[in-house]
Amino acid sequence: MAVTINDIKKLRDMTGAGLSDCKKALIESDNDITKAMELIRKRGQAIAAKREDRQAAQGIAIGKTDGKFAAIIALKCETDFVAMDQKPANLDELNALQMDGKAVSEQITALSGITGEKMELGAYECLNAPSTVVYNHFNGMLSAAVAFNQENVAEDVAKAIAMQVASMNPIKATRDQISQEVIDEELRMAIDKTKAEQVSKAVENALKKAGFNPYYCATEEHRDEAIRKGYMTEEQVAAALKLMDETAKQKEANMPEQMIQNIAQGRLNKFYQENVLMEQVYEAGENKETVAQFLAAADKDLKAIDLKRVNLNVD
Repeated sequence: MAVTINDIKKLRDMTGAGLSDCKKALIESDNDITKAMELIRKRGQAIAAKREDRQAAQGIAIGKTDGKFAAIIALKCETDFVAMDQKPANLDELNALQMDGKAVSEQITALSGITGEKMELGAYECLNAPSTVVYNHFNGMLSAAVAFNQENVAEDVAKAIAMQVASMNPIKATRDQISQEVIDEELRMAIDKTKAEQVSKAVENALKKAGFNPYYCATEEHRDEAIRKGYMTEEQVAAALKLMDETAKQKEANMPEQMIQNIAQGRLNKFYQENVLMEQVYEAGENKETVAQFLAAADKDLKAIDLKRVNLNVD
């Protein structure tokens, strides 16, 4: 089955990986999206796993806060329009709100009829906390909201953290908010990647020791090249393949389990550092301080406790 640009874009939207990586994964998986996602995740090409980031096609996303309550609303359409002046808890409640005697959903349907454009509410996110902040970016293409554990957070500090969420796209505010399912999956992939690296190193060392060039043994294409250019004979290629298989099986059967766990745990910690707001490096800082350290410098007890981010995905 041929891989189309729409398939590639779909996989990119789901994983955050580059277009070339997505195309390669789809080709290798025979255009199976699920298998392609797994290939990308195992290779570490996905930008982040299972983000809360809500995407819509076109339109506008705007966030507002009254201090304790923050909300982001996105309207999917061909032109820019959005309205939110109450405090619904979810998208269903927002659609049911009354505006000029009609529900919001009815108003949008009526507006679609007038403009001839299909419109719908694409996303609605809200936060309730002692203090909240909203940052709108990209002329309505992206909005981020952050909740804090204290009232009266300094405006520049709060805005800085909302801008961090907008630019660095963390999954959650704190580590304990990440589901055990996601943690288990990240750890499993870290273990698999670590084991694969150990096998690869063992095979490479065995090939070098036997006098084979690992590059010309790595893939069928490389082996064919080596034979074609006279670097290896077919018999040598066969011997190299046998050595690779035997070495891999031997290494897989004798993995240093504690070392594997230690390396995998380090990779999991890196996942937290990249995807948990409080553990991310503060982007606008100069000393590689974390967001937690940046907030503590403003107030030792200040913490970001929740976040929302809506991104209008425009290709």
